[in-house]
Amino acid sequence: MPYYYYGDSLSLWLALAALLISLAASWNVKATYSRYNKVYNRRGLTGAQVARQILNDNGLAHIRIERVSGSLTDHFDPSAGVVRLSDSTYDSTSVGAIGVAAHECGHAVQHDVGYFPIRIRSAVIPLTRIGSSLAIPLAVLGVIFSFPMLVDIGILLFSAVVFFQLITLPVEFNASARAMRTLRDHHLLEGDELSGARKVLTAAALTYLAALLTALVNLLRLLAMRRRSD
Repeated sequence: MPYYYYGDSLSLWLALAALLISLAASWNVKATYSRYNKVYNRRGLTGAQVARQILNDNGLAHIRIERVSGSLTDHFDPSAGVVRLSDSTYDSTSVGAIGVAAHECGHAVQHDVGYFPIRIRSAVIPLTRIGSSLAIPLAVLGVIFSFPMLVDIGILLFSAVVFFQLITLPVEFNASARAMRTLRDHHLLEGDELSGARKVLTAAALTYLAALLTALVNLLRLLAMRRRSD
């Protein structure tokens, strides 16, 4: 059997494994958040109140906090200087909500102190957007029309996507570490509350690992297409 058939078969199995891991990671974060969304902190603090305190304590009183619709749609927008907390986080006093709010504030602190990995990630975002939308179509066209250079361009563009997913890992882990340290040192959560928040953030981190794995598998499939185009 020619090698490229074996390579295609392997990449398909890897793609299936990556899909299953991605689905499992998504299910895990939702299940974990749902569990700790029913555990309320003893001080009765809301996600918005905790976010405001963390930002103020880090000299970021100018960063606004806004509500955004949905569940787990929380994010920090550096261009607008806004931490946006979802409906499921903003007014919630749950341990899960507070962990999520603190994590997003961790991103705000990263931008303020010039955390190097987040600066790199921000710089490659434009190229990543191009790569995620054009890389695979270009590679497919290159194979169809026997134009290997198009496949090469697709591989280079998608390599930026893989790099983005890779650099996202330290960014997300560091934001969670900052969140947990702040929640502990400022006594916003204690004991089992801290443990619950950590489990929520750990589950969320697994989704980024799954995203990296999926990107790597797709890059391998593009490389297999390039071998066929020779």
